[in-house]
Amino acid sequence: MAMLWKFMRVAKYSKTALSPKVRVKGIPANSRHSSSKSVPSDFAASTPCSNTVELLGKAYPQDNYSNVTEKILSKVGKNLHNKKHHPLWLIKEQVKDHFYKQYIGRRGTPLFSVYDGLSPVVTVQQNFDSLLIPQNHASRRKEDNYYLNRDHMLRAHTSAHQWDLIHSGLDAFLAVGDVYRRDTIDNSHYPVFHQMEGVRLFSCHELFSNIKDGEGLQLFEQGHRTAHKQECHTMEAVRLVEFNLKQVLTKLMTHIFGDGLQVRWVDCYFPFTHPSFEMEIHFQGEWMEVLGCGVMEQQLVNSAGAQDKIGWAFGLGLERLAMILYDIPDIRLFWSEDERFLKQFIVPHIWQKIKFQPLSRYPPLINDISFWLPSETYSKNDFYDLARTVGGDLIEKVVLVDEFTHPETKKVSHCYRIIYRHPERTLTQDEVHRIHQAIEESAVQELGVEGRF
Repeated sequence: MAMLWKFMRVAKYSKTALSPKVRVKGIPANSRHSSSKSVPSDFAASTPCSNTVELLGKAYPQDNYSNVTEKILSKVGKNLHNKKHHPLWLIKEQVKDHFYKQYIGRRGTPLFSVYDGLSPVVTVQQNFDSLLIPQNHASRRKEDNYYLNRDHMLRAHTSAHQWDLIHSGLDAFLAVGDVYRRDTIDNSHYPVFHQMEGVRLFSCHELFSNIKDGEGLQLFEQGHRTAHKQECHTMEAVRLVEFNLKQVLTKLMTHIFGDGLQVRWVDCYFPFTHPSFEMEIHFQGEWMEVLGCGVMEQQLVNSAGAQDKIGWAFGLGLERLAMILYDIPDIRLFWSEDERFLKQFIVPHIWQKIKFQPLSRYPPLINDISFWLPSETYSKNDFYDLARTVGGDLIEKVVLVDEFTHPETKKVSHCYRIIYRHPERTLTQDEVHRIHQAIEESAVQELGVEGRF
């Protein structure tokens, strides 16, 4: 959408205001191994004037790509994955512990290094170009990302750090952090969530050393690209990398969820891995996706300076794992400061079994909103983002329940059902009405819709 977003005016309706100083921790790329220690860096999130946003001591001029809101900026620096005894911290530490103990380097130290304090502010080049994502790829859309301006954004995935870490000389690492995406609103989606990225590169010797007659095998060839391999890889190399990747991830999931775990692999497509797969686990009678992975694009590996190696990469969502492992029903709970939630995860060791005890289930309040769409481009994510900005975490779910095209004017009408529910207390109809009215007014003002209220 070509219009410049001005959500700062909308934020007056939200009860969550942006702190004038939000501090975030960062880890230098040349650190070799880390726990949760990080080197602090000054991080200020503020709007000194209407056309700039200041982050990390630098003012980013806004342009027609700028769409990051105060509500989202208020989440930057929370670093839930580094808060001791938080469920996301527990999951992160379990994965780290498994990798540290399972994979040992030649000197007896952990093979994988861990980076859990990298800045969430990245360039568009880091987030997309370095990963070979085409200029016209759907994942670049403003409707799906939070842009500071045309050149800078809040990372949409931890893959944004792949190229830099490989370029620094690493060939086995985990990168953990908060990521930001404009998305639908329900109990399993939130505009800020946490990912863990894993990358492993192999030299010819490392990949074939345990293979009978492996001395004659090669990593690369001048062949043809197929559904099963890249044109520069030999089939033997791809099969071994794919086998190693699936074995590593199956071991990880079994270690976390237990020996009775059922796993299946589904072919998919990611621009920066090929071939690509999604892992699904069978949980409570259904198959649930928990991560995506694949053989890294050799062009990416080569450009980062590791021309003589081949590798794999995976990305998993910490919230998804925690919701399954601890039976947490609502993703908003991860942001709760209620002691009834947090104290359930204060345990003597990270592998302690925890069964989440639900807080009192307060009744929902449901209101609908209908409007005619503007003539220019409109995205549902625009409305979802506005609703989150105004209603904050009081909104449990937003559903498009009706879409109507007028037979004469051809104007399109949307009707959304908004479910309000506070995770810690009962809402009154009066306070919900005020929030709902603010959403209606903001939708007219900011999105240019014509209300049918």
